Amino acid sequence: MKLASSFIVLTLSLLLSTACGGSKHGQKHKAALARPTTVVSATPIPPIRQARQAPLAPDEALVTAERENRVLVVELPSGRVVESIGLPRDPEDIAAAPPAWGKGRLAVVTSAAAGDVTLLEGRALRPVKRFGAFSAPHIVELMPVVGGFDAYVTDDARGTLSVIDLSRQRVTSTIHVGPHAHHLGLDLIHETAWVGLGESARAIVILSTENPARPRVIGRLEPGFDVHDLSFSSDGLQAWITSANRREVTVLDGIDEQVLFRVPVGPPPQHVALAGRWAYLTSGYGGVIEQVDAATGRIVARARSPYGSFELAADGRYVVTSSLLRGTLAIYTAHLKLLRVVHLAPATREVALSSPAGTQP
Repeated sequence: MKLASSFIVLTLSLLLSTACGGSKHGQKHKAALARPTTVVSATPIPPIRQARQAPLAPDEALVTAERENRVLVVELPSGRVVESIGLPRDPEDIAAAPPAWGKGRLAVVTSAAAGDVTLLEGRALRPVKRFGAFSAPHIVELMPVVGGFDAYVTDDARGTLSVIDLSRQRVTSTIHVGPHAHHLGLDLIHETAWVGLGESARAIVILSTENPARPRVIGRLEPGFDVHDLSFSSDGLQAWITSANRREVTVLDGIDEQVLFRVPVGPPPQHVALAGRWAYLTSGYGGVIEQVDAATGRIVARARSPYGSFELAADGRYVVTSSLLRGTLAIYTAHLKLLRVVHLAPATREVALSSPAGTQP
C-alpha cells in the first residue's frame, strides 16, 4: 500500500499547483539564512515567444463571494457566471481538484465565521457534506492519496491542522501546530507540510506527511521576516515564500532551506501560484501581477491588476486573480495578456480553477 500511495502522490504532484519542501527537519532552524542572495531586477522585460499548447479541457474559475455566502462558478474566458452555490456564512478559502484530474469533480470551501468546511462534488459542485468541528477554519489544500484526496485545513483560532478523508467524508486527525495556524503548503515529493503561524508569521512549522491521514510535527523554520503565503514547486526543490513586511518574494531551496533568490513584486502581502515552469506573483496593494521564470527568478512579464487582487490561480492556460476590495475577477492568458475583468460581487476573496469536462455527473 505504501508503494501504491507513493506512486499516486508522485504522479499527482504534477497536477497540483501547491507542493512543499524539506526532507529532514529534526531540530529548530534559526533565522540567519546566511547564504548571499540575489535580488532580480524588475526591468527590462523581454518579449515573450508564445509556445504552442495542446488543447485543454474547458476551464472554470471558482470564486468565493464571502458577503453573499456563495461560490460563483465563472466560465473562462468569457467571465460569465454559470452557477451560484449557497454556502455557510462568509466562505473564504477554496481548493479544487485540478482540471486534469478527471475522476470526479470536487472542491472544498472553508467558512471561518461559521466554523464550517463544506465539500462540493459532482458536475454542478453541489454541497454534499458539512464538517462543523472547527472554530475558525482558514486555509484548505488537497493532498492526493490512493483513490482521491484528503483535505488539509488550518484553524487560526485553535492553532491546529486537521485532515479530512474526502472519500469517507470524515475527519481522520487533528494536530496542534501553534497559535494562529494559517497559510499552508504541501511538498508531495518529500512528504512534508509547512504551516505559517499567522498572516504575518515569524515561524513556519514543518510536518511529516508520510502518513497523509496523520501528519506529525518534525521541525520549525524561522526565516527572519514576516511570512504570508507559501507555495512549493512540484519537484520539491523550491519553496516560494511571500512576505507580510517586504516588497519581495523569497525562494528557498526545498531541501536545505537556504535562500536561492528573491523577486521584487510590490507592497506586501503578496501571493504566489506555480504552473509548470512559471511562477505568478501578485501584489494586491500594488495592483500588479508578474510572470516569473521559476528556475531563475527572472521576471518575464508584468501586468496591471485591479486594486486588492491578492489571490490567484493558474493552470498553464489561464491566470486569474480575484479582488477582495473591488469584487472583480481578472482573466489573463498564461503570459499575462489581459482578456477581461468582470465584476462579480461586493468582495471576491479566493479563486481556484476547475473543469466540468470528463467528470462524473
